[in-house]
Amino acid sequence: MEPQYRLRLYLLTALILTGFGALLSRLYDFQIERRDEFLAKVPGSTTVTVREPGIRGEITDRNGVPLARNLRNYEVTFNLEEIRQAYLRQYAEEPTIERIADRSGFDRKVKERDIVAIVNGSTIEVLKQLGLAKDYNAAALRTHYLTHGGLVPFSYRDDLTYEQFARFAESNLDLPGVYLGIRPQRQYPYGSLASHVIGYLKQWEKGDIPEASARRFNHYIGDEKGIAGVEATMDDLLRGPEGRKVLVKDEKGRVTSMRDYTKPGVGARVELTLDAHIQYLVENTLRRAGRASAVVMDVNTDEVLAIASVPDYNPNHFVPSITMAQLKAYESNKQLAPLTNRAIASFTPGSTFKVPTAIAGCLEGMANRSFSCDGYVAYGKHKVGCWLWNQSKGRHGMLNLSKALQQSCNPYFNKLSNTMGWKSMVEGFQIVGFGRRTGIELPNESAGILPGSREWRAAKPDAVMTPALTAMLSIGQGDAMATPLQLCAMTACVANGGKFYQPRIVRRAISDEGKTLVANTPRLEVDLLQSGIKERDFELIRKGMWMAVNQAGGTGGRAKLPDVEIAAKTGTAQTTDNGKKSNNSWMIAFGPYENPKYAVCILVENAGSGGKVCGPLAQLIFQGLFSRENGLKLPLKQQFAFNGHLDRIEEIEPAEDLVAAVEAGGADGLGETGEEVTDIVTEIIKPDPIPETEVSMPEPSITQEVDAEGSVIPRAVPVQEE
Repeated sequence: MEPQYRLRLYLLTALILTGFGALLSRLYDFQIERRDEFLAKVPGSTTVTVREPGIRGEITDRNGVPLARNLRNYEVTFNLEEIRQAYLRQYAEEPTIERIADRSGFDRKVKERDIVAIVNGSTIEVLKQLGLAKDYNAAALRTHYLTHGGLVPFSYRDDLTYEQFARFAESNLDLPGVYLGIRPQRQYPYGSLASHVIGYLKQWEKGDIPEASARRFNHYIGDEKGIAGVEATMDDLLRGPEGRKVLVKDEKGRVTSMRDYTKPGVGARVELTLDAHIQYLVENTLRRAGRASAVVMDVNTDEVLAIASVPDYNPNHFVPSITMAQLKAYESNKQLAPLTNRAIASFTPGSTFKVPTAIAGCLEGMANRSFSCDGYVAYGKHKVGCWLWNQSKGRHGMLNLSKALQQSCNPYFNKLSNTMGWKSMVEGFQIVGFGRRTGIELPNESAGILPGSREWRAAKPDAVMTPALTAMLSIGQGDAMATPLQLCAMTACVANGGKFYQPRIVRRAISDEGKTLVANTPRLEVDLLQSGIKERDFELIRKGMWMAVNQAGGTGGRAKLPDVEIAAKTGTAQTTDNGKKSNNSWMIAFGPYENPKYAVCILVENAGSGGKVCGPLAQLIFQGLFSRENGLKLPLKQQFAFNGHLDRIEEIEPAEDLVAAVEAGGADGLGETGEEVTDIVTEIIKPDPIPETEVSMPEPSITQEVDAEGSVIPRAVPVQEE
């Protein structure tokens, strides 16, 4: 063959081989490397893996009364990317929208797909025809799509009736990207009852998706989270295990079958120490005041039987989210503060601090010391006066410990405190729980303020515990702050003869399989009889509190019952309210005196004396407790939120009818006269206050308001009358 032909044949062969190699390379690329990509574009079935949240466990009272439970809730969600893909199968182009976006620090106009127009023009149009469309927030939908695409479903509506659910179910096959489901929704069957204890939930944060879950699921629904009360502190136990289902979809994006399903699990049942009937009694008793709190404890255990705070709120308002208007109504007045649990917040304790002063004195062997009341005690130019001196220039003369508690004599405790010294005072107060949190299973508990403690000295490094400040601590003034819960726990210790328990609100927690996750075990912290107090010395304190109620001259007589002996100590703490001089009224009490069962602490803000304001409230609570033991059935009904008020309360009249007073919530019965302690200090010794740290409440889920683009239902035109 001629050389030129050989060359041509060689070149032709090389060209053919090169082309064939390129073809093989492309075939490998298409059939091997990019096989999944092209298979996805071939009409056929696909699978979608959906993550479902666990079912939240119930919260009950000690007797099994449900305080937080779950209802069947019918919900419609959109997978926005699936809706978009279905739209593209019908239309060649998708609508776009221009918006201003930040690009490298500059605002620029950008064009992007208009997911709202796609949803409105396809899915919403079908829902309109079915009569199932609802107004929504289009801006929220647009933001949701830009952030999450098709991974996280957009909750379109969660208020379907069963009839609407059935109509949706019939038409669901014709609505690609629309998912119909049954999700449990939290319900608080007794409304505002124990709202500060139970708390409320927040919808899961849409961006909070673990990386591993993002790889496992095509469709992700997270768990609600407790952010207040026991819902928050027991959140880990209340949450149930997640569920998983695999759906099969046809080439048009419609669900045809379910390939696999693991049901969501149920979280633990949390049983509280509360008694719902006692809680109802205490809350409605407090409604005879404007701003108040109360705690009832079993003195022989650490169990809190009731813990109430008014004003209060309805946790159902937060399900599944709260409207901005309702949230503003709750937050509009910081003084009323209905979202704050006053039972674990700090207040000036006043003369209730004479009891821990007496305990500190007994620890120092001073139970049998007597001191004289000459009307006042002078500290430099300042005089700490007895209430008897401030009222009529009177004086008590020589007093022992029991008589000083009965008469609530300031000079006695001023002298007792300075005789033992401030360090002994601080140690005595700390042993019965002051200056630190009790550790109860509730968020945002205050530790109070104990002058002279390490924490106080750290906050005020230049301060010195002078005799004057020590005297102020003995009568609960100055910097001293305590919570109603702390005072109730201390009162229970006095009642039972010296055993100090850590208060407990969670009785036990049981898993859905029956396993005990939290055991019902009392938590004894210290036995004061083993710490140095003699039993006969401790009885002097108990006797003084008994005398305060049951003997002439006592400050707690209005708590007296005809058939049960009550022991109590009142307090009237000087404070300010809205910039004006005011008092906080207190009573701590226990009963029966022999073989005690219950300890009670009551606080009323902006009130008169502890005897005239808190005494009748304590009497009503004890009357209810003991009447129940004698067979009376205490009422238990759904509670509506109590708004409270800022009015001054000088006196509360005793209730004539127990059941009527409890059921009425005590709207009536405010008197007009005053009594007892007012100006404790002739010239108030006021140290520089320690700045209070504001407790920041977690931001709840807020209901998205309807906007113009999301208003899909035509409004009726009002007909004007001629």
